[in-house]
Amino acid sequence: MEKKNIIIIEDEFIIAQEIKHILDDVGDYNVFANINTYEKAIEAIENLNPHLVLIDIKIKSIKSGIDVGTYLQNKDEIPFIYITSFSDSLTLEKVKSTRPYGFIIKPFKDRDIVSTVFLTLSNYSHKNLDNLKNNNDIVEEVPLAIRNVISYINDNIYERIDIEELAKLTRWKKHHFLRIFAKEVGVTPYQYILKRKIDIAKSLIKETEQPINEIAYDLGFINYGNFSQIFKKFIKQSPESYKKVIQLQKKAKSEFPKKEYY
Repeated sequence: MEKKNIIIIEDEFIIAQEIKHILDDVGDYNVFANINTYEKAIEAIENLNPHLVLIDIKIKSIKSGIDVGTYLQNKDEIPFIYITSFSDSLTLEKVKSTRPYGFIIKPFKDRDIVSTVFLTLSNYSHKNLDNLKNNNDIVEEVPLAIRNVISYINDNIYERIDIEELAKLTRWKKHHFLRIFAKEVGVTPYQYILKRKIDIAKSLIKETEQPINEIAYDLGFINYGNFSQIFKKFIKQSPESYKKVIQLQKKAKSEFPKKEYY
Protein backbone atom coordinates (compact mmCIF):
# COMPACT_ATOMS: atom_id res chain seq x y z
CA MET A 1 0.00 0.00 0.00
CA GLU A 2 1.32 3.45 -0.94
CA LYS A 3 2.28 5.59 2.02
CA LYS A 4 0.40 8.86 2.52
CA ASN A 5 2.38 12.11 2.56
CA ILE A 6 1.70 14.25 5.64
CA ILE A 7 3.03 17.79 6.18
CA ILE A 8 3.40 19.24 9.69
CA ILE A 9 3.39 23.05 9.88
CA GLU A 10 4.65 23.85 13.38
CA ASP A 11 6.95 26.60 14.68
CA GLU A 12 8.15 24.64 17.73
CA PHE A 13 10.76 22.15 16.57
CA ILE A 14 10.34 19.77 19.52
CA ILE A 15 6.56 19.52 19.05
CA ALA A 16 6.93 19.03 15.30
CA GLN A 17 9.39 16.18 15.90
CA GLU A 18 7.11 14.65 18.53
CA ILE A 19 4.19 14.55 16.09
CA LYS A 20 6.47 13.16 13.38
CA HIS A 21 7.67 10.43 15.74
CA ILE A 22 4.08 9.50 16.64
CA LEU A 23 3.09 9.17 12.98
CA ASP A 24 6.35 7.46 11.95
CA ASP A 25 5.56 4.72 14.48
CA VAL A 26 2.30 3.99 12.64
CA GLY A 27 4.34 3.11 9.55
CA ASP A 28 1.77 4.20 6.96
CA TYR A 29 2.96 7.77 6.36
CA ASN A 30 5.79 9.82 4.91
CA VAL A 31 5.99 12.73 7.34
CA PHE A 32 7.61 16.10 6.60
CA ALA A 33 8.09 18.30 9.65
CA ASN A 34 10.61 21.15 9.18
CA ILE A 35 8.04 23.74 8.05
CA ASN A 36 7.45 26.76 10.29
CA THR A 37 6.32 29.70 8.12
CA TYR A 38 3.45 30.45 5.76
CA GLU A 39 5.81 30.73 2.79
CA LYS A 40 7.47 27.38 3.51
CA ALA A 41 4.03 25.83 4.03
CA ILE A 42 2.74 26.92 0.61
CA GLU A 43 5.95 25.75 -1.06
CA ALA A 44 5.71 22.35 0.65
CA ILE A 45 2.03 21.95 -0.25
CA GLU A 46 2.76 22.67 -3.91
CA ASN A 47 5.87 20.48 -4.14
CA LEU A 48 5.23 17.51 -1.85
CA ASN A 49 1.68 16.64 -2.94
CA PRO A 50 0.48 15.90 0.61
CA HIS A 51 -2.54 13.78 1.40
CA LEU A 52 -3.00 15.66 4.70
CA VAL A 53 -1.68 18.83 6.35
CA LEU A 54 -1.40 19.38 10.12
CA ILE A 55 -1.33 23.09 10.95
CA ASP A 56 -0.33 24.99 14.08
CA ILE A 57 -2.25 28.29 14.18
CA LYS A 58 0.71 30.32 15.47
CA ILE A 59 3.69 30.08 13.12
CA LYS A 60 6.82 32.17 12.46
CA SER A 61 5.46 34.55 9.85
CA ILE A 62 3.12 37.50 9.48
CA LYS A 63 0.45 35.19 8.10
CA SER A 64 -0.89 32.56 10.50
CA GLY A 65 -1.79 28.91 10.24
CA ILE A 66 -5.38 30.01 9.60
CA ASP A 67 -4.13 31.67 6.40
CA VAL A 68 -2.68 28.30 5.39
CA GLY A 69 -6.07 26.74 6.14
CA THR A 70 -7.77 29.36 3.95
CA TYR A 71 -5.34 28.58 1.13
CA LEU A 72 -6.14 24.85 1.41
CA GLN A 73 -9.87 25.52 1.62
CA ASN A 74 -9.72 27.49 -1.62
CA LYS A 75 -7.76 24.69 -3.32
CA ASP A 76 -10.32 22.16 -2.00
CA GLU A 77 -7.99 19.27 -2.77
CA ILE A 78 -6.25 18.45 0.51
CA PRO A 79 -7.78 17.88 3.98
CA PHE A 80 -6.18 19.63 6.96
CA ILE A 81 -6.26 19.55 10.75
CA TYR A 82 -5.40 22.34 13.20
CA ILE A 83 -3.17 21.47 16.16
CA THR A 84 -3.05 24.37 18.62
CA SER A 85 -3.07 25.50 22.22
CA PHE A 86 -5.69 28.14 21.36
CA SER A 87 -9.26 27.00 21.98
CA ASP A 88 -11.06 30.25 22.90
CA SER A 89 -14.25 31.16 21.09
CA LEU A 90 -12.58 33.91 19.01
CA THR A 91 -10.08 31.42 17.61
CA LEU A 92 -12.81 28.87 16.94
CA GLU A 93 -14.82 31.52 15.08
CA LYS A 94 -11.83 32.24 12.87
CA VAL A 95 -10.99 28.62 12.10
CA LYS A 96 -14.49 27.30 11.51
CA SER A 97 -14.89 29.38 8.35
CA THR A 98 -11.94 27.49 6.82
CA ARG A 99 -13.73 24.17 7.41
CA PRO A 100 -10.91 22.04 8.84
CA TYR A 101 -11.34 18.28 9.04
CA GLY A 102 -10.17 18.21 12.64
CA PHE A 103 -9.02 20.31 15.60
CA ILE A 104 -6.58 18.95 18.21
CA ILE A 105 -5.83 20.87 21.41
CA LYS A 106 -2.33 20.94 22.92
CA PRO A 107 -1.21 19.21 25.04
CA PHE A 108 -2.29 16.15 23.06
CA LYS A 109 -1.92 12.42 23.54
CA ASP A 110 -0.48 10.05 20.97
CA ARG A 111 -3.87 8.49 20.32
CA ASP A 112 -5.37 11.94 19.60
CA ILE A 113 -2.95 12.39 16.72
CA VAL A 114 -3.17 8.82 15.40
CA SER A 115 -6.97 8.50 15.52
CA THR A 116 -7.70 11.98 14.08
CA VAL A 117 -5.25 11.50 11.21
CA PHE A 118 -6.62 8.03 10.42
CA LEU A 119 -10.26 9.14 10.44
CA THR A 120 -9.55 12.29 8.41
CA LEU A 121 -7.78 10.36 5.67
CA SER A 122 -10.52 7.73 5.66
CA ASN A 123 -13.36 10.26 5.52
CA TYR A 124 -11.67 12.25 2.77
CA SER A 125 -11.13 9.15 0.63
CA HIS A 126 -14.85 8.38 0.89
CA LYS A 127 -15.64 11.96 -0.11
CA ASN A 128 -13.56 11.51 -3.26
CA LEU A 129 -15.36 8.25 -4.05
CA ASP A 130 -18.73 9.96 -3.65
CA ASN A 131 -17.63 12.72 -6.01
CA LEU A 132 -16.61 10.17 -8.61
CA LYS A 133 -19.97 8.42 -8.35
CA ASN A 134 -21.77 11.70 -8.93
CA ASN A 135 -19.46 13.33 -11.42
CA ASN A 136 -21.46 16.15 -12.97
CA ASP A 137 -19.82 19.40 -14.05
CA ILE A 138 -22.99 21.45 -13.58
CA VAL A 139 -23.58 20.11 -10.07
CA GLU A 140 -19.93 20.65 -9.10
CA GLU A 141 -20.05 24.26 -10.29
CA VAL A 142 -22.76 25.17 -7.79
CA PRO A 143 -20.94 24.36 -4.51
CA LEU A 144 -17.73 25.86 -5.89
CA ALA A 145 -19.44 29.18 -6.62
CA ILE A 146 -21.14 29.17 -3.21
CA ARG A 147 -17.85 28.37 -1.46
CA ASN A 148 -16.26 31.35 -3.20
CA VAL A 149 -19.10 33.59 -2.01
CA ILE A 150 -18.84 32.30 1.57
CA SER A 151 -15.07 32.79 1.51
CA TYR A 152 -15.61 36.39 0.35
CA ILE A 153 -18.15 36.98 3.14
CA ASN A 154 -15.78 35.63 5.79
CA ASP A 155 -12.87 37.71 4.46
CA ASN A 156 -14.99 40.89 4.55
CA ILE A 157 -17.21 40.18 7.55
CA TYR A 158 -16.24 43.46 9.24
CA GLU A 159 -17.54 45.43 6.26
CA ARG A 160 -21.04 46.14 4.98
CA ILE A 161 -21.53 43.47 2.33
CA ASP A 162 -23.79 44.17 -0.63
CA ILE A 163 -25.86 41.27 -2.00
CA GLU A 164 -25.45 42.62 -5.54
CA GLU A 165 -21.68 42.33 -5.17
CA LEU A 166 -22.02 38.73 -3.97
CA ALA A 167 -24.12 37.84 -7.00
CA LYS A 168 -21.42 39.29 -9.27
CA LEU A 169 -18.97 36.74 -7.84
CA THR A 170 -21.03 34.05 -9.58
CA ARG A 171 -22.31 33.81 -13.15
CA TRP A 172 -25.94 34.08 -12.00
CA LYS A 173 -28.49 36.85 -11.89
CA LYS A 174 -29.30 38.15 -8.42
CA HIS A 175 -32.60 36.26 -7.94
CA HIS A 176 -31.09 33.02 -9.24
CA PHE A 177 -28.10 33.49 -6.92
CA LEU A 178 -30.38 34.06 -3.91
CA ARG A 179 -32.35 30.90 -4.67
CA ILE A 180 -29.27 28.69 -5.13
CA PHE A 181 -27.50 30.08 -2.05
CA ALA A 182 -30.57 29.43 0.13
CA LYS A 183 -30.89 25.91 -1.28
CA GLU A 184 -27.21 25.04 -0.69
CA VAL A 185 -26.64 26.80 2.65
CA GLY A 186 -30.12 26.64 4.17
CA VAL A 187 -30.44 30.38 4.74
CA THR A 188 -30.36 33.48 2.55
CA PRO A 189 -27.06 35.34 2.04
CA TYR A 190 -28.38 38.17 4.22
CA GLN A 191 -29.24 35.77 7.06
CA TYR A 192 -25.86 34.05 6.73
CA ILE A 193 -24.01 37.38 6.95
CA LEU A 194 -25.98 38.47 10.01
CA LYS A 195 -25.45 35.12 11.74
CA ARG A 196 -21.68 35.32 11.17
CA LYS A 197 -21.55 38.90 12.47
CA ILE A 198 -23.53 38.01 15.58
CA ASP A 199 -21.35 34.94 16.24
CA ILE A 200 -18.28 37.18 16.13
CA ALA A 201 -20.00 39.78 18.33
CA LYS A 202 -20.73 37.08 20.92
CA SER A 203 -17.10 36.01 20.94
CA LEU A 204 -15.87 39.59 21.28
CA ILE A 205 -18.26 40.28 24.16
CA LYS A 206 -17.13 37.08 25.85
CA GLU A 207 -13.39 37.29 25.25
CA THR A 208 -12.62 41.03 25.28
CA GLU A 209 -13.43 44.22 27.17
CA GLN A 210 -14.36 46.09 24.01
CA PRO A 211 -17.52 48.23 24.49
CA ILE A 212 -20.59 46.76 22.81
CA ASN A 213 -21.27 49.88 20.75
CA GLU A 214 -17.74 49.69 19.30
CA ILE A 215 -18.29 46.04 18.41
CA ALA A 216 -21.47 46.98 16.57
CA TYR A 217 -19.65 49.74 14.69
CA ASP A 218 -16.66 47.56 13.81
CA LEU A 219 -18.95 44.86 12.40
CA GLY A 220 -20.54 47.35 10.01
CA PHE A 221 -24.02 47.73 11.51
CA ILE A 222 -25.97 50.87 10.59
CA ASN A 223 -26.31 51.90 14.24
CA TYR A 224 -26.35 50.41 17.71
CA GLY A 225 -30.13 50.04 17.76
CA ASN A 226 -30.03 47.95 14.59
CA PHE A 227 -27.27 45.76 16.03
CA SER A 228 -29.11 45.28 19.33
CA GLN A 229 -32.34 44.32 17.58
CA ILE A 230 -30.62 41.72 15.39
CA PHE A 231 -28.55 40.37 18.30
CA LYS A 232 -31.72 39.87 20.34
CA LYS A 233 -33.42 38.13 17.41
CA PHE A 234 -30.61 35.55 17.15
CA ILE A 235 -29.60 35.15 20.80
CA LYS A 236 -33.00 35.77 22.45
CA GLN A 237 -31.54 38.42 24.76
CA SER A 238 -30.02 41.87 24.41
CA PRO A 239 -26.24 42.35 24.08
CA GLU A 240 -26.20 43.95 27.55
CA SER A 241 -28.00 41.00 29.10
CA TYR A 242 -25.68 38.57 27.36
CA LYS A 243 -22.64 40.46 28.66
CA LYS A 244 -24.01 40.43 32.23
CA VAL A 245 -24.52 36.66 32.05
CA ILE A 246 -20.94 36.19 30.82
CA GLN A 247 -19.59 38.43 33.57
CA LEU A 248 -21.53 36.49 36.23
CA GLN A 249 -20.22 33.21 34.85
CA LYS A 250 -16.63 34.48 34.94
CA LYS A 251 -17.09 35.75 38.49
CA ALA A 252 -18.52 32.42 39.62
CA LYS A 253 -15.59 30.55 38.08
CA SER A 254 -13.06 32.80 39.81
CA GLU A 255 -14.76 32.48 43.20
CA PHE A 256 -15.43 28.77 42.95
CA PRO A 257 -12.70 27.25 40.80
CA LYS A 258 -13.00 23.61 39.84
CA LYS A 259 -11.09 21.15 41.96
CA GLU A 260 -8.41 19.12 40.26
CA TYR A 261 -8.59 15.39 40.78
CA TYR A 262 -5.58 13.17 40.14
